[in-house]
Amino acid sequence: MSQDPLVIFTPSGKRGRFAVGTPVLTAARQLGVDLDSVCGGRGICSKCQITPSYGEFSKHGVTVADDALSAWNAVEARYDEKRGLTKGRRLGCQATIQRDVVIDVPAESQVHKQVVRKRAEAREIMMNPSTRLYYVEVAEPDMHDPSGDLERLVAALKRDWDLPDLEADLGVLTSLQSALRKGGWKVTVAVHLGDAVFSPRIIAIWPGFYEGTIYGLAVDLGSTTIAAHLCDLQTGAVVASSGIMNPQIRFGEDLMSRVSYGMMNPTGSEEMTRAVREGMNALFVQIATEAEIDRDLIVDAVFVCNPVMHHLFLGIDAYELGQAPFALATSEAISLRASELALNLHPAARIYILPCIAGHVGADAAAVALSEAPDKSDDLVLLVDVGTNAEIILGNRDKVLACSSPTGPAFEGAQISSGQRAAPGAIEHVQIDPETKLPRFQCIGSDLWSDEDGFAAAHAATGITGICGSGIIEVIAEMRVAGIVDGPGLIGSAEQTGAPNCFADGRTNSYLLYDGTADGGPRITVTNTDIRQIQMAKAALYSGARLLMDKFGVDKVDRVVLAGAFGAHISPKHAMVLGMIPDAPLDKVTSAGNAAGTGARIALLNTDARREIEAVVHKIHKVETAIEPRFQEHFVNASAIPNAVETFPILRSIVTIPDVTHNNGGDRQGRRRRNR
Repeated sequence: MSQDPLVIFTPSGKRGRFAVGTPVLTAARQLGVDLDSVCGGRGICSKCQITPSYGEFSKHGVTVADDALSAWNAVEARYDEKRGLTKGRRLGCQATIQRDVVIDVPAESQVHKQVVRKRAEAREIMMNPSTRLYYVEVAEPDMHDPSGDLERLVAALKRDWDLPDLEADLGVLTSLQSALRKGGWKVTVAVHLGDAVFSPRIIAIWPGFYEGTIYGLAVDLGSTTIAAHLCDLQTGAVVASSGIMNPQIRFGEDLMSRVSYGMMNPTGSEEMTRAVREGMNALFVQIATEAEIDRDLIVDAVFVCNPVMHHLFLGIDAYELGQAPFALATSEAISLRASELALNLHPAARIYILPCIAGHVGADAAAVALSEAPDKSDDLVLLVDVGTNAEIILGNRDKVLACSSPTGPAFEGAQISSGQRAAPGAIEHVQIDPETKLPRFQCIGSDLWSDEDGFAAAHAATGITGICGSGIIEVIAEMRVAGIVDGPGLIGSAEQTGAPNCFADGRTNSYLLYDGTADGGPRITVTNTDIRQIQMAKAALYSGARLLMDKFGVDKVDRVVLAGAFGAHISPKHAMVLGMIPDAPLDKVTSAGNAAGTGARIALLNTDARREIEAVVHKIHKVETAIEPRFQEHFVNASAIPNAVETFPILRSIVTIPDVTHNNGGDRQGRRRRNR
C-alpha cells in the first residue's frame, strides 16, 4: 500500500503526509505552519500565497515532480488577472497536494513574521566613503572657446576640488545639460572616487545645491537571513535597518543541501541565484520604504557572505565548494556595478564584496575580523560566529588562525521537534527549578516569565508557538544542571530524575516544557532526538575551536567573543554548560552582536578599511578541519555535556553539574540495578 504524499514546509521545517487532493492551506494548518488566510480559503485575500519548489532534495530525501501540486485553476487565474501573482507563486487554498512536495511560505504570507535579529551595533567609524557629494559652479558655453558641458564640469571639479579628470556614466550625460541650465550653471554631483576596478567618475547630478544626501547599504547575506543597514554616506548614521529570511531556505536549510540541490538539478544554481537576488531586491524596497527615501539615492553597497552564498549570489555554480579541496572561483575582493547583479538601486551604484579567507571561511568571517581586529589584540581572543556554518577565528598580534565547522541548522530551531525560528511567541529563555524540576520560560514579545501575572495576556495574540535556538540551548543546559539529562545526553525517567515533567516517549524519555493543548495550542517537548541534534551541532563548534587552540599551542584563551545575530542571544553560562565554547571566566565571554554587519558598515563608510582587510585576509592561516585527525577526536569528546575529557574547572566553580547516568535500569542516583 502506497504512502500518502510527503509535504515539507520551509522555513519552519515542519512536515507530514497528507491524502492526495488535500489543499496546501489545510496541510499547513494541521501541521501548525504559519500560513495566513483571511477569506476562509475562497481565493479572495491572497494571504496564503506559497512557492512550491521542484527537483531533487537530497537533504529531505524527496524528488519533487512538476505535477506535485494540482494544476493552476480558474480561481488562481482570475486572481492573477485582476491583481497579479508573483511568478512561481500559488494560492495555498487552491493548490492541492498530488505528490511529494517542498513548499516555501514567504515572509509576507506568515501571520507571525520571523524576527531577523541583526541590528546595527554602535561603533565609531572614521568616515572616508567611496562616493561623495561636490557642489561646483561651471563655466557657461562660449562660442569663442567651444567645449562640451561635461568637459567644463570636469574642469571645474578639478579646479575647485582637486579631483582627477573624471569620466561620467551614461545616465549622467542624459541629464547633464538640463541640470546645468536648470541650476544656472551650478550643480551638485555624486562622484565615485575610484578603486582597483573603476576609475573615478561622476555617477549622479542635481541642479543647484542639493540639500539632501546619498546613501549606502551594508548587507550581511547569510544562509538563513539577509540583513541590511542603510547608512547616510555623509554622516555615517544608520538611517534604517531591516532583514528578511533568505528565500533560498526552500532549497535547503544548510549550505551543503543547497550545493547538493545545484548538483542534482540542471537549473538548480540559476534558481537559487534568482531567488536570492529577488529576496535582496525585496529587502531594498522594504528598507527604502522604512526610511522614506528613493532607492535611486542608494549609490554604494558592501556585501559580506559565506563562500556558498558568495558564489550563488554572483551566479557562480557552488559545485566545487561541495567537495575537497573546496576551491573558490576567487577569494579576492570584488567590485561591480549594481546592474551586473540585477539589483534595483541607483543605476550606477557600485558594489563591493569583501574578500573570502578560504573555501568555507568567507567574506562574513573577513568582516568579523575587520570589526573585532584580532590581529591587533594583545589578548588571545576566540571569535565564534554561530550559524548553520560556524566560522571560528583565534588570534592575537602574533598570528591569526581560522576554520569553519558545519554546525547545521539545529541552533536556529530547525530539526528540533518543537523548534522554530525566532518569532513572537517562541520560547527564548528557560529556567528549571533545581528542587521541583519544573520549568519557567520567557517568550519573544514580552519580558514576563511564564509564572508571572500578565504572561498569558501578553501572549494572547500570538500564543506560545514553539522554541527557538537560544531557548533550546538554555533548556538543555538547565536540564543538565538539574540532573534531568546526563553527561552522554540521555533524558532520565520521572523516577530517575524526580522530574514530574519527564515522560516515556517510545524507547527513551522526553521532557514537557509547555502543554497548550487544552486551549488548542501546541505541546512543546524536548526529546532525546532534539538533544542529539544539539550535541552534534555543539560538538562541531567546540571541536573547531579546540583544533585552533591545538594549532596555536594553548589550552585556554583569554577572551571569547560570540558574534552573529544568534550569538548575541546566547547565554554564555548555558553555552558553556553545553560545552559549545571553551572554559573561560564568564565575564570574559562577550557578544559582539552582528559583527559581520558591523564589518560591512566599516568597509562601506571607510575605503581605507577595504584595503586593510584585503591585506589582513592574506595573513590569516586557514585550518581545514576535514583533514585534521584530531578534529574527530575532539568531536567525540565534545559530544558529551559539557565534555567527556575537558574538565571545565572555571565553569564547575560557578555551576554544580551532577554526575548522573540515566542508562537503562539506572536509579535516581544513577546506580545500575540488577536484572531480576
